[in-house]
Amino acid sequence: MPNILDETEINLLKDRARDIRVSVVEMLAEAGSGHTAGSLGMADIFALLYFHTLKHDPKNPEWEERDRLVLSNGHICPVMYAAMAHSGYFPVPELLTLRKFGSRLQGHPHREFLPFVETSSGPLGEGLSQAVGMTLALRMDKKENFVYCLMGDGELDEGQIWEAAMQAGKEKLGKIIGIVDRNNIQIDGRTDQVMPLEPLAEKWKAFNWHTQEIDGHDFQALNIAVEEAKKVTDKPSVIIARTISGKGIPEIEGDHRWHGKAPNKEEAERFIKTLQNVL
Repeated sequence: MPNILDETEINLLKDRARDIRVSVVEMLAEAGSGHTAGSLGMADIFALLYFHTLKHDPKNPEWEERDRLVLSNGHICPVMYAAMAHSGYFPVPELLTLRKFGSRLQGHPHREFLPFVETSSGPLGEGLSQAVGMTLALRMDKKENFVYCLMGDGELDEGQIWEAAMQAGKEKLGKIIGIVDRNNIQIDGRTDQVMPLEPLAEKWKAFNWHTQEIDGHDFQALNIAVEEAKKVTDKPSVIIARTISGKGIPEIEGDHRWHGKAPNKEEAERFIKTLQNVL
């Protein structure tokens, strides 16, 4: 039987996701630049990962038994920074230093500046290759850690993603779990117009991945999907999470123009009020 979340746990995760979204809006408005749509859309997934799923210890970030999390679509790092801060890796007020000169919180994650980030990222399409390498290394060391790799759907236009997917399938890497942010937008427009991806699930299956499609804002569905993926030992797993970009702010939900746009101070105040009143 899957590990079913009870009502209390779901409500707590909803609160965590709201806090993450509020912090994302605050830090992007303070920075004056950054990526709003994907960061808000992935807040529920990051809440589940950092406050329920991941085996990790914020007080001991280099703990050898920790699960690894690779953020391949590094431009949505505000949501990762917010989740990490709220789970205790560094003080929440530091979030307001995003993208500032000398800050540890750069516009894309930089491991040299923030040692408890597993990988540096920037160019899209590289994270799955890094995750495959980590998983192979852990296997060689006879470790049982899981490696989670988060990817954007627009990022799947990159050929390197599919080279890594082919390698993971060939090596039967049961300890890698990919999560695709299927929000149907990228910087130039809708994915079905820029570079159609469907049939996406069938593509992953063809590369010998255990494949699930779920609502990326349904904590119960997310949790069950992760638990099922963990039980698959003879092939890698991918969860295609259908999300809404800009989730929580109805006026920007699904609008690709907010992919790389930050709210101004007035918009941020309005967005935060909406988040606090709705979620």
